[in-house]
Amino acid sequence: MIAILLFALKGLLDQVPDVIDSAGRARDAWTRFKKPPAATPPPEQQGQEPSVAAPPAQEQEPPVAA
Repeated sequence: MIAILLFALKGLLDQVPDVIDSAGRARDAWTRFKKPPAATPPPEQQGQEPSVAAPPAQEQEPPVAA
């Protein structure tokens, strides 16, 4: 009986750090939601070149299955 109680208590306590992390992420998301985005000029106006998210696709044919 005591072993079952201790096992259940350990399982509950093991979840506490995850709950705290989740609450922190929810708080951060709510803060970002409530705060309007900062108005920053595009990179062209800052004297910088725009960043490229992905390299340009190379014009190659896909490999042929044997």
